[in-house]
Amino acid sequence: MSEELFPPPAVQVAAGAVHLPRRLAPGAQRELLAACRRWAVPPAGLRTVRMPNGSRMSVRQVSLGRHWYPYGYAATVVDGGGEPVKPFPDWLGRWARAAVDAAAEVAGEPVFGAVPCAVEYDIALVNFYGDGARMGMHRDSDERSAAPVVSFSLGDACVFRFGNTEGRGRPLGVPPDEVWGRDVELRSGDAFVFGGPARLAYHGVPRTEPGSAPPALGLRGRVNVTVRAY
Repeated sequence: MSEELFPPPAVQVAAGAVHLPRRLAPGAQRELLAACRRWAVPPAGLRTVRMPNGSRMSVRQVSLGRHWYPYGYAATVVDGGGEPVKPFPDWLGRWARAAVDAAAEVAGEPVFGAVPCAVEYDIALVNFYGDGARMGMHRDSDERSAAPVVSFSLGDACVFRFGNTEGRGRPLGVPPDEVWGRDVELRSGDAFVFGGPARLAYHGVPRTEPGSAPPALGLRGRVNVTVRAY
C-alpha cells in the first residue's frame, strides 16, 4: 500500500538518463494496455522478429508510425506480408513530451533540449515479453533524429540494464563476476527517458519477473512501449 501512496522518487541514472517511477497512473496503464491489444491485432500486428543471422528475438513486437526491421525503418512490413504500418497516435506523443519535461526537471540541466519539449514524436515500438523473454544489449541508432527516447513499462517488472555508449560488451577492468552497467528495476507504470549524452547508450533487459504485474491490470508478461522521433 505504501508503494501505491508514495512511489519512489525519480532518479538520474546517468547524464541524460532518468528513471520516472509510476509515471503512469493505474487508469493510464489500462488505457495504454488496451491500445496495445488493439495494435497487436493483424494486419501489421504482433510478430516475431528474425535477425539477419537467422535467429529470432524472444520479444515479440508491433511498430507504430513506421515499421522497424533489422536495421532500419519502412512504411510497410517489408520483412513480412508488406502491410501498411499502424499509425502513431498523437496522444502517445503528448505523453512522451510530458515525460521528457519531467525528466528534464530531475536532471536540472538542458540535456534534453528545449523545455517544454517540442519534439514531434512519430514512431513507437511495442515489445511484449513473455516468460523467459529478454532483450540483449543494443542501442537505438536507426532513427535519423537525436530526440530523447521515452519508454513506458506495463505488467511484469524487469531488470533494465543501462550501459555506456562505447560498446555492448563488458568494459575493461570489470571482473566477470560483477554486474556492469546500471541495473534499474522497472515496474508497471514506470517511464525511462534517455537522450543527450545517453541517447546512444547500450541497454537491455536481462530478465523479467513473471507474475509481478499488478493483478488489476489483467496482464501476464511485460509490455514496453518505446516512443521515438524518426
